[in-house]
Amino acid sequence: MDIGVLDKFAQEIIKEAGERIRAAFSYDLIIETKSNANDLVTNIDRDTELFFIEKIKAFDVTHRILGEEGMGEKVESLEGVVWIIDPIDGTMNFVKQHRHFMISVGIFIEGKGKLGYIYDVMRDDLFYAIAGEGAWYNDKPLRKLTPVKLEEAVIGINASWVTPNKRVNHEKMIQLIRKVRGTRSYGSAAMEIAFVVSGKLDAYISMRLAPWDIAGGIIIASEVGAIASNLKGEPFDFLSQDTFIIGNPTVYQEIIANYIEQL
Repeated sequence: MDIGVLDKFAQEIIKEAGERIRAAFSYDLIIETKSNANDLVTNIDRDTELFFIEKIKAFDVTHRILGEEGMGEKVESLEGVVWIIDPIDGTMNFVKQHRHFMISVGIFIEGKGKLGYIYDVMRDDLFYAIAGEGAWYNDKPLRKLTPVKLEEAVIGINASWVTPNKRVNHEKMIQLIRKVRGTRSYGSAAMEIAFVVSGKLDAYISMRLAPWDIAGGIIIASEVGAIASNLKGEPFDFLSQDTFIIGNPTVYQEIIANYIEQL
């Protein structure tokens, strides 16, 4: 497997998918709900995933695709080459704001994350990494993260986790919010991960994410020194949903040790 050739192909189809999405705003969106009223999917999500599948299968029919919209085959292992794709991460932002949504792609070879991409469609910004070779933002190298104190950190977290809930001790979350310099919530896990790996955020926490939300970002994270895991500090399972945290190492360690209490 020539990683350079695979990387070039992946970047080409990601950019092409972005062009198709931007053009789609001139057409009517068909909006549906999935698990609840806030879990949206559009015809463009599905069309974009089908576009990736067709392109990837034409490139190499043995490659398998795990996508959010379930248009690819059922993937129960990471053997061989597996693409984990979210065609539009941040669908509510896509529908409501026409911005602040990403394409997320992670390519795994024999269970190891080798290529990761997060593409900001409306800004034409690409964050990407080749395992062991570094990470880039629009062809400029991303620097290794430098230590930051928790009280100087800005973290990504949904406001619902600092109110009473069934997943995490919200009182601990309140203590965390009071400790840090500031919080943000962008409505796209891939966007928040991109901000962590580029130093715009110092951590991001979520109570439930799927493999396609984070596959591209975790590969980039390892190249800049960020740490990513579930909230127990265990490696993320790329075949199921789990809790998630990514952060600058100093911030990550303190949050895990002192502020995370799962219920």
